[in-house]
Amino acid sequence: MSVTVVRFNLVEPGATPASLGARYQAAVEMARYADDRGITTVQTEEHHGVANNWLPSPFAFAGAVLGTTRRLAVTVSAVIGPLHDPLRLAEDIAVLDLLSGGRLVTVAGIGYRPEEYALFDVEWKRRGRLQDELLQTLLKAWTGEPFAFRGRTVRVTPRPCSEPHPLLLVGGSSRAAARRAARLGLPFFPSAHLPELEAYYKERLTEYGTEGWTLMPAAETPLLHLAEDPDRAWAVYGEHFLHEARTYASWQSGDIRSAVRSAATSVAELRAEGVYRVLTPDECVALDLDTCVLHPLAGGMPVDEGWRSLHLFCERVLPRLAA
Repeated sequence: MSVTVVRFNLVEPGATPASLGARYQAAVEMARYADDRGITTVQTEEHHGVANNWLPSPFAFAGAVLGTTRRLAVTVSAVIGPLHDPLRLAEDIAVLDLLSGGRLVTVAGIGYRPEEYALFDVEWKRRGRLQDELLQTLLKAWTGEPFAFRGRTVRVTPRPCSEPHPLLLVGGSSRAAARRAARLGLPFFPSAHLPELEAYYKERLTEYGTEGWTLMPAAETPLLHLAEDPDRAWAVYGEHFLHEARTYASWQSGDIRSAVRSAATSVAELRAEGVYRVLTPDECVALDLDTCVLHPLAGGMPVDEGWRSLHLFCERVLPRLAA
């Protein structure tokens, strides 16, 4: 059976507090609906200070989703590690792990937007060292035992319920990220289909004498939207997909590799490119994807349209994938 993911970043250009609150509430309701129908994962992410209101607080959102669901996993992909206090993040993840019975998955990246570092007065040039400290601190903190941290002895409670610790992956598209994961014996989550980087990670595991595994996007991992009439959906809602694609493109320099990177500058180009796809239920089944990533509220998509897409997927695609 395919892995099925519903992705939320809660973008809404020009939002009011009332409209954004309604969008957040709808996303939590969508997660509950998806959980009831067998969706395996809700995925969310972190960005700060974005004019279109991109979600800045993924663990708060994860807590709301975990509190209203019973089976699905919630993946934070990715948390921008160096922007977080290591001890407080260890506490937050431990509490969510206990709350959910181990259903939280955290992918730790270092980000690619210097302006986010400036917002929190964190030195961009120190991001690698800060990420190393964060990951090492999380692993020590979750033992529940005292340990040395910044020149003093600390102890973090409560301990999480997951053994040996909550699922923590190192994300990225660089050799530095792969080395970091291998050195700490943590699984590696490349940000795109990068077999050569997976091979490099495995070589480093051997070098460091550690064990780990890779969770890598497939060569084809489009963001999906379901509609009875894709032509109409592109005509009416295509600007929402384009807004999100152009936002991502404006952040990503030439050395950033991402499964959702787009070079499109128009709706027509975006449709032809295939990173975002609007499909009928039959077309979605025919793709036979290993991982289906539904993006019902992409780029500020109207909530009603998001619900139509989710209903089509859960009622007319998911049963056929299960079969």
